[in-house]
Amino acid sequence: MFFKKIHKRIKIVLLIILFCFLLIICKVFYIQVIDYQKLNKLANALWSRNLPIESERGKIITSDGTVIADNLTTTSLVLIPNQIKDGMKEKVATDLAKILNVSYEEMYKHVSKKTSIERVHPEGRRLDYDIADKINALNYDGVYLVKEAKRYYKYANFLSHCLGYVGIDNQGLSGLELTYDEYLTGESGAIKYYSDAKGQRLSLSEVYVKPQNGMDMELTIDYNIQTSIERELDNIVTKYNAEHALILAMDPNSGAILGMGSRPDFDPNNYQQYSIEEINRNLPIWMTYEPGSTFKIITTASAVEEGVVNLEKDTFYDTGSVKVTGSTLRCWKAGGHGHQTFLQVFENSCNPGFVSLGFKLGKEKLFSYIDLFGFGEQTGIDLNGEGSGIIFSLNNVHDLELATTAFGQGVSVTPIQQVTAVSSIVNGGYLYKPYVLNNIYDSNTNTIFYQNQKSLVRKTISSNTSKIMRMALESVVARGGGKKVYIDGYRVGGKTGTAQKVQNGVYLANNYIMSFMAVLPANDPEVVLYLAIDNPKKTALLSSYTTTPYVRKILLDIIDIMKIKKQSDQIEKDYEWNDKKYYEVENVIGKTKSEAKKLLTGFDISYVGDGNIVKEQTPKAGERYYQTGKIRLLMGE
Repeated sequence: MFFKKIHKRIKIVLLIILFCFLLIICKVFYIQVIDYQKLNKLANALWSRNLPIESERGKIITSDGTVIADNLTTTSLVLIPNQIKDGMKEKVATDLAKILNVSYEEMYKHVSKKTSIERVHPEGRRLDYDIADKINALNYDGVYLVKEAKRYYKYANFLSHCLGYVGIDNQGLSGLELTYDEYLTGESGAIKYYSDAKGQRLSLSEVYVKPQNGMDMELTIDYNIQTSIERELDNIVTKYNAEHALILAMDPNSGAILGMGSRPDFDPNNYQQYSIEEINRNLPIWMTYEPGSTFKIITTASAVEEGVVNLEKDTFYDTGSVKVTGSTLRCWKAGGHGHQTFLQVFENSCNPGFVSLGFKLGKEKLFSYIDLFGFGEQTGIDLNGEGSGIIFSLNNVHDLELATTAFGQGVSVTPIQQVTAVSSIVNGGYLYKPYVLNNIYDSNTNTIFYQNQKSLVRKTISSNTSKIMRMALESVVARGGGKKVYIDGYRVGGKTGTAQKVQNGVYLANNYIMSFMAVLPANDPEVVLYLAIDNPKKTALLSSYTTTPYVRKILLDIIDIMKIKKQSDQIEKDYEWNDKKYYEVENVIGKTKSEAKKLLTGFDISYVGDGNIVKEQTPKAGERYYQTGKIRLLMGE
């Protein structure tokens, strides 16, 4: 009986031992297989150290493939204080302070700081190559130079407000750099090494973790159109010493921005040298002001759409002024324009005529169209800092407010609102959301991660009203205040604007914003271009003389850049005394010299070769050429 009890106890002990052994095996299995990665990471965290390698920010590229925001490889100073021996800390601090031109005390704080890795910021960031070479030559333990990518804007001020800028840590702070920062920012890499508890480097192999660069961005901006815009903005500021100037070009059939710029601008490579206002005020989307006569496009389109006016049949007699609730509203022309059709009212930019249109519409209808065209709200363009403008509340609109709004006074709008609204007026009546980004893609795999699409906001007017407005805008350039923009062979539409500036509720004397809205080609628009000059000096107070030369130069560039073909049925220009007159060149091939001379009366003819019969001619027959221009005739037998 006694031995049986002993035997039973032995079995129990053996079972307990076996059970504990199984628990140990299970625990080992769990540690080695199931929990291995977690524990391995924790172990590595105790021993491993990382020297960071910064990724490159994604490039920003124009629609034609020009890189305008790139990266430069630079180096930055990183310290591992535990690897700098106590007897060397003073010498290391002294030498580094001398090279970086900082105080010894400041550098000693970095060298002796109780941390695993110390980034010397900001004096040790983005170092010049000669400074980096001096540090590298010291060959001190615990002193490292790591690669960093620095944002580089190759063309300096080019498209600066649209692009924005990045901070010292390569984070987007404004413009496209801010809006699309999550795509442009990559993932940093590192060189991993191992050290003991005292920070001394162990002789284990290093691990290189490759940085992942950010994605590239392609814009809707055309490099050549933007170059033309930047050139003319510089010319405007140089000639007129304007407070501000801005230009905006849009594809009216999609809302894609083809070019935009303003003055003053800034160099994002050196943004620290500029004021916050200069950096952050992207005038084409931020600036709000009374639009003046360019707003008459909105009033006219609304009146035509509502059927309250027939531009070619209905008439208005302009005496030079009109009284509204005791206030006298004047036309720019003393004595007025007399009897005219409403098309001529539009061509002549006659304020009393637009007061009449405003009352024909009524305040409810006019302001409903103002809302419909997007005024008083942001367009939603993919840039930060957009303004909303200020529109009268309908409850505060009385006869005087209705009258002044009809010709663009008393309301406050942004340039992007105007361009977006006019684009809808000339494209058949479709209001599109404007945008600057075309797509975001990975340049290594050519994989597109995000593709921007045109976005229809709403329908505004009928296609028939749009057709009438295109004709009216072309008529302004051919016969009205926009004649200086006329380009023979190309149907250009447009409207001038001259708005007196307001400060503290009072209109300023001799202080105007002069503007011009252009459409090319007027019969089938591909570009809507807007230019505004704030307070130009030493100029006649007429936008038709101040803005038009610069608009015309940009339009001529756009014709070449976009390969816009000549159009037929152009409205013939009402020539002024100093205009070049264009005529169709007659066909003189096969004619005698005397016959050719009669057919080409008024042109400057030069003859090449012997003989009395015309064999070739330049320009060719049928082309339009300005009178007194040189025509070359190749003569033969």
